[in-house]
Amino acid sequence: MPATPLPGEQAGEQEREDRRGRISAWVVDLAPQDWVVLAYFALLFVGVLFGAGPHREEAGLLVIEHAVALVAGLALARGGILRRESFACGLVYRLTLFATVVSSYIALRIILPAAAPRVVDATLYAIDLRVFHYEPALAWDQFVSPASTEWFAFFYFSYFVLLAAHILPFMFLGRNMAMLARFAMATFVTFCGGQLLYIVVPGYGPHWFLASHFEHQLSGGVFWGLVEATIADAGAQKDIFPSLHTAVPTMFTLLAFRFRHEFRPFRISWLPMALWTSQIIIATMFLRWHYLIDICAGLALAALSVTLADRAIRWDEARRARLRLAPAWTPLFASASP
Repeated sequence: MPATPLPGEQAGEQEREDRRGRISAWVVDLAPQDWVVLAYFALLFVGVLFGAGPHREEAGLLVIEHAVALVAGLALARGGILRRESFACGLVYRLTLFATVVSSYIALRIILPAAAPRVVDATLYAIDLRVFHYEPALAWDQFVSPASTEWFAFFYFSYFVLLAAHILPFMFLGRNMAMLARFAMATFVTFCGGQLLYIVVPGYGPHWFLASHFEHQLSGGVFWGLVEATIADAGAQKDIFPSLHTAVPTMFTLLAFRFRHEFRPFRISWLPMALWTSQIIIATMFLRWHYLIDICAGLALAALSVTLADRAIRWDEARRARLRLAPAWTPLFASASP
């Protein structure tokens, strides 16, 4: 006959079963955007692990620190530690996802050289000439002046204002959780996908590779100074393919058009947003940060992100209804719109 477990052994086995059950419930409750960000850090670590560049240990530790912060935040928000409908749970969840992804971009100035020490500017430039027979950065050099530089520097820098103007209200003031879910998913796919592609296609851009070909030096006023300072202090440096300055505003524009009937401000803003986005895209090439192929990749990434977001959230909404799971997103301050 099998030996009867002692009381202490029974308690230990029950505790292990309870722990496995909690972990299983936590994993089942993870939303598509959670898996996207988890996969992002896992692939980022793989890139560093198999990279051949300098400071690999420092880069690896940075990725691990971000991953630990992400898992800890998800455990609090998804693991039943914080009550799902509480303000604390919603705030921790939002800050966990966005803070880790944003912070990882700043860390890319260390991670990218470690994971991808090579540069492929020559290849990107050759693609532009072969496919498009045109390189905007070179062709537009004749139009460079302090006034034109400042004009496009203003739009280039407005990208950061655009981020804050969309992300902060949606994340912290939004009431329509269905719209928030699609907005957040598209945002994470765009940023995580783009930042992973930096490792696959690393480069510095025309301002570096084609420096000897330009006849006119870029110079401007306040906004050109802000652009130079921002890129020098916080830029990832080898972050050109795809152009997130193209992908993110385009993604916002597509979402604004998609939800123009559900969200009143979008009824008016989607067209000005499209025109503003066009100036940002032109600015990325006029200011010599990007090749034309980078822009095409950014446009493709934006369209892909919006499409994937809608399909993934529809699937997750049906799954949660079937399994009777709590909604992935809950409002912070007010009752949610259906």
